[in-house]
Amino acid sequence: MLVSWWGALIGLAIAIILILRKVDAVYSLFIGAIIGSLVGGASLLQTVNILVKGSQSVMGTVVRVLAAGVLAGVMMDSGAANTIARTIVGKMGDRMAILALALATMVITAVGVFIPVAVLIVAPIALEVGERSHISKLALLVALSGGGKAGNIISPNANTIAAAKGFGLNLSQVMIADFIPAVVALIVTVIVASLIKHRGDAVLPADLADNPQIEQEDLPSLGSSLVTPIIAVVLLLINPIGQLLHVHWMSTIDLDATYVLPFAAIIGALAMHKGKRIREYAQTGMVKMTPVVMILIGAGAIGATITESSLPQLLISAIKVSHISGVFLAPLSGILMAGAAASTSTGVILATGSFSKAILGFGVQPLAAAAMVHTGAIVIDQLPQGNYFHVTANAMNMDIKQRSQGILYEAICGGSACLTATVLYGFLHLI
Repeated sequence: MLVSWWGALIGLAIAIILILRKVDAVYSLFIGAIIGSLVGGASLLQTVNILVKGSQSVMGTVVRVLAAGVLAGVMMDSGAANTIARTIVGKMGDRMAILALALATMVITAVGVFIPVAVLIVAPIALEVGERSHISKLALLVALSGGGKAGNIISPNANTIAAAKGFGLNLSQVMIADFIPAVVALIVTVIVASLIKHRGDAVLPADLADNPQIEQEDLPSLGSSLVTPIIAVVLLLINPIGQLLHVHWMSTIDLDATYVLPFAAIIGALAMHKGKRIREYAQTGMVKMTPVVMILIGAGAIGATITESSLPQLLISAIKVSHISGVFLAPLSGILMAGAAASTSTGVILATGSFSKAILGFGVQPLAAAAMVHTGAIVIDQLPQGNYFHVTANAMNMDIKQRSQGILYEAICGGSACLTATVLYGFLHLI
């Protein structure tokens, strides 16, 4: 081992502290990796080699994340996500308003839209419905955030890609495994939001005035809006379904997200008669994904520092001595890393890069581990030090105190998915 366990632990702690102090996450991760390696006994040359090795290890994930950016750009900028959200809420009506809002946010997040953007898209609709139906802003926030969390773990986005590649899996495998936890999270979200629909501040006319009005004539039709997600899901599921049903020709087709997501995005843009704007949509996706890519590289560096140390083996030994099931390391790593960074994708990247070796060392199956880490990362990713907290506060016209009231309820929604995955896959071994 090039690095001592305590050096790796110090490096990880420094990185987390710097992130909490609002130092840029990428620099925080690199600083932690460098200090951890040097303090842990590595030479200057060995430290550089560790950083390079770690950065190289995430390049496969980087390529797939950039590919996902094309799909996200098309769904966001074309108006497709808005069409899907408004259709769901419109069809279900005010009587099932909370379910409709949670489901709408879940669906548009699941088709590749970033969860903060999904909340921004649905928030004006939610405030309109809330004012008519006398549902508090707190309940509306929980419905949107809980639904977004449910969609986030079955979406072909950065965090799902990181969870899959962190354990050497295909993207579609993790999406399928997380489906049941996502449904449970949706159900719990609706129950929780319904129980608190009269708690907190009401929606006022001023809240509606502050929200932008959507030009309905600029939105694509529902049918054309669904082309991109349908193509992406169908192509990604060919291989898993073929293996499940023992259909040889399907099981031999293994289409990677690198090809599938941009292809689906381009066909969808053409179906919406917006082919001339594909370059614009791709640019939007690139802008959105660049911070994620940079964090991936930084997380690769800190992850390599940890894997080049004896820390993973020490964790395994400590958990065995304490007679605690090693299964808990998977969800806990996701919860703690995402909580520290207040970001689902960063949390998954840190957890898989730092603890995947230790988790698998307990005999946990890779798919079970990926599902537990991934669902763990949506439990407390809404903490105030992150961007999501403030974006959603602005979307719902809430101040810091009002927004903070939702943190516990959102944790319950995300925690239900994590608990479901841990029970089903960690202890019942259903995959």
